[in-house]
Amino acid sequence: MNFSPLWLQSISMTPKRKLQGLVAATITPMTPDGQINLSVIHQYVDYLVNEQNVKNVFVNGTTGEGLSLSIQERKQLAEEWVCQGQNKLDHVIIHVGALSLPESQELARHAAAIGASGIAAIAPSFFKPTNKDELIAFLQKIASEAPAVPFYYYHIPSLTGVKIRVEELLDGIKERIPTFQGVKFSDTDLLDLAQCINKNEREQFAFLYGVDEQLLSALAVGASGAVGSFSLGNFSTLSSN
Repeated sequence: MNFSPLWLQSISMTPKRKLQGLVAATITPMTPDGQINLSVIHQYVDYLVNEQNVKNVFVNGTTGEGLSLSIQERKQLAEEWVCQGQNKLDHVIIHVGALSLPESQELARHAAAIGASGIAAIAPSFFKPTNKDELIAFLQKIASEAPAVPFYYYHIPSLTGVKIRVEELLDGIKERIPTFQGVKFSDTDLLDLAQCINKNEREQFAFLYGVDEQLLSALAVGASGAVGSFSLGNFSTLSSN
């Protein structure tokens, strides 16, 4: 999809309120020959809003197999979700994390240009940061490419192998990343989550839990919402009809 300047001016997905509640981790629809199927995204949006009452999405994450897609495919999906979500979705968060820092920065710039309401990034998982400062430096270089867009850290140590505690990471992070707004916390360490929440109440960060099986426990310790595949339901069946 090509975005004209006039079309871009009509988009305004900057969130007016804190990201909280249910956020759908979207799948990437594919055609039988393995191409991304953009034509069903509009139906996907309507399904989430009308059938599931979910108005927030997290695009190109783990559920969407973002790291298995090309940069161009990720851009096309981001564009389609922003386009189809206009006046229907409250938040369209685009995951821009990649093993390559320049690619992450390119995706961050693109997300900002198309009017995404937020971006998120995982830690690099091949050459891993070994301490908090290295990880924040990596994230800062991504977030700075979209200086007007809220930034979220996607914490998923079971896949990245980066086990730096989020409680430690958040200490002073606002000074390094002014757009930082919260964490997609996809780890089973509820003690770390609880300590993050208790120590950062004044900052009003969003702590969105990402392990569906432990969601109730995460909500009990104060998580402000959840990002997961709970809202998929039978969309795959619907989209094939």
